[in-house]
Amino acid sequence: MADIDLNLLTALDALLAEGSVAKAAERLRLSESAMSRTLARLREATGDPLLVRAGRTMVPTPHALALREQVRELAQGARAVLQPAGAGWDLRKLDRTFTLRANDGFIESFAPALVARAAEEAPGVCLRFAPKPDKDVRPLREGLIDLDIGVLGASGPEVRIQALYRDHFVAAVRVGHALLDEPELGTARHAAGHAAGYAARYAACAHVVTSRRGRRAGPVDEALAARGLVRRVAVVVPSFRAALSIAAATDLVALVPSSFFPPDRVQGALRALPLPVPTAPITVSQMWHPRQDKDPGHQWLRALVFELCKATAST
Repeated sequence: MADIDLNLLTALDALLAEGSVAKAAERLRLSESAMSRTLARLREATGDPLLVRAGRTMVPTPHALALREQVRELAQGARAVLQPAGAGWDLRKLDRTFTLRANDGFIESFAPALVARAAEEAPGVCLRFAPKPDKDVRPLREGLIDLDIGVLGASGPEVRIQALYRDHFVAAVRVGHALLDEPELGTARHAAGHAAGYAARYAACAHVVTSRRGRRAGPVDEALAARGLVRRVAVVVPSFRAALSIAAATDLVALVPSSFFPPDRVQGALRALPLPVPTAPITVSQMWHPRQDKDPGHQWLRALVFELCKATAST
């Protein structure tokens, strides 16, 4: 096998397709003499004349006819293997399932637009959203998921990261809740978290918080403590959606990202209020393994997620 010149495969494909040394030479941008020498090598390699004279033209031998389709497929396959990744790639013919790991807030806010665009641009693609029980990087490393979307946790040095948008926490309460009577709601002073009276009333409420690890305290508690205030956490749940469900049916105040609420800050029986204390913004990112860097399908998916998140976050 070390003595086989695979360039002969391309030459044989051209000769059998054109049925002419001159036309095959033109197709491969070679001289006629060079193509004639290549035909001689092919005859020696196959033990068959392949093309023979018939008047002023050349015709394939029975052996050449038997090889023609196989040679065409082999030549096309070789070109596909050796060309740059993505060359000649057709998105509309892509038949593939992508697995995205994200929390319920991202899915509710961005999945509808993402699914619609994907169906329009790549109808053969299936998007599978997987639950996000933790921030373990192992599923990315093992190829169990294609994209991990969320707030950056502990990740390996090889993991690629791209920031999608910034979010912040808000308080969510049911319609009719006493906190909605706050007189300074909507003002710059209130939104900045400097209304001492509102902070005291907020801390006096019972709260439902979200933590996959069952933690009750967080940055909001630290900010309240700096003002000498302590809030009572009555319920701890593993998901923001569960926190919102409880807040909608009780007087408990839920702490959730603002992306759960549309621009008018209303969601069914719930209303979103600014927090009375400042908290650090949240950066939501998409993460992937470097093995997917040059994959054209994965590049398309990453670009689509980035575009939709930027567009939604800016509205």
